[in-house]
Amino acid sequence: MIARWWRDLWPTWVDRNLRIVLVGRGAMSVARAISGVVTALYLAADGFSALGIGTLFLVVTVVSALISTAVGLTSDRVGRKPYLIGVPLLAAASAAVFATTRAPALLLVFAALGSFGRGQGAGGGTVGPYQPAESAFVAETVPAPARAAAFGRLAFVSSAGALVGSLLAGLARSRPHMTAAAAVAAYRPAFLAASVLAAVAAAAAVWLREPVRTPTRPQAPSPPDQPAQPVAATRRNAMSWPRRSWPALWRLWVTNGVNGLGIGLLGPFVSYWLARRYGATPASIGLLFAIINLGSLVSTLTAAGVGRRLGTVRAIVAVRAIGGLLTVPMVLAPTFWAAGAVFFVRMLAQRTGMPLRQSFTQDLAHPDERSSVAALSLLPAQGTMAAGQVLAGYLFDEVALAAPFELSAVFQLANAALYGVLFGPAKPKAGFERHEPEVPAA
Repeated sequence: MIARWWRDLWPTWVDRNLRIVLVGRGAMSVARAISGVVTALYLAADGFSALGIGTLFLVVTVVSALISTAVGLTSDRVGRKPYLIGVPLLAAASAAVFATTRAPALLLVFAALGSFGRGQGAGGGTVGPYQPAESAFVAETVPAPARAAAFGRLAFVSSAGALVGSLLAGLARSRPHMTAAAAVAAYRPAFLAASVLAAVAAAAAVWLREPVRTPTRPQAPSPPDQPAQPVAATRRNAMSWPRRSWPALWRLWVTNGVNGLGIGLLGPFVSYWLARRYGATPASIGLLFAIINLGSLVSTLTAAGVGRRLGTVRAIVAVRAIGGLLTVPMVLAPTFWAAGAVFFVRMLAQRTGMPLRQSFTQDLAHPDERSSVAALSLLPAQGTMAAGQVLAGYLFDEVALAAPFELSAVFQLANAALYGVLFGPAKPKAGFERHEPEVPAA
């Protein structure tokens, strides 16, 4: 019984490279969860208005989009490993700056370089702008039928890391009406912890073994039951446009662009909203997010099974619609824990859909263009997310605390409908004959 359970948890396709990626993802998710809880709260304690925080997040989003696009367009040619080392090091340096200074210019620059303020402590799936390289590396490492299960394990590790990070956010000992100088001291332990953990993620990636990419003729797509072979690249062309994946890419642009508005209006401001709406502290917000991430451990591992029963597209549409519908009762909840209970259910649905979406995007892309598609597919979302964050800051300051989240619900529901329309009737081909693999059990 134990042996069978262990084989199910660690099947043969979980090789050395994937184990290292999982370690790095876990460490980075802890760091991201800490910053997701405390960044907006720290900026507010330092004297930033909601509009000022939204503007800073706008710069963060734009710079992160540029880095992510560069990673996606170049890592198909020069390799994934350099980015799995370098980007976490930027995050580590940024957290160290936040721990030691309150100079607005430095905070702005290093928040942008470290992608601080992206995501939230209850959504540990985002590890930063190197994710296109990570996704492509995983897609090349495991057999095609196991991709959904592999991304499910990544999401599981993210949830586990975010659980730990949410609790570590309690290292920030904030109190009402403290001075800006006191805020630096109060939040310093949390930012230092994030810096150390991001450095651990970079150190783990050093041990990855990536095949050398040398100039050769293009290779045929691998059979569905074999890992995709790395496609060689020429040094003369470090970047390329994914022309063969265009039928899928433009559809992803439409759906992700609408989704970006919904995320920008909600994601970076959850901890800020909980603090203003209910007077919650970093410790109580971190505890709530830890509970959510604990529940997400189960939902991420069941994602492959949900996709197998409902179909990948229908499952993604369903969880995105649930997320939009539950946003409204969350903002109308009378107490912190009532809002937290609704948010808990909402995040369980979201975390179920995340590995399905990542696997589906990689499956749509041509094998030569996986990293490029992973990066470019999110580019419109980065722009609309940036606009949504500034709009959210204005609505918080000038209209009502509930206004940004209610508007976010509208865009989330629109996104669910568009995803079903564009990907449901006929799945796009990416310049080659695409075969739908059977999704293995998690």
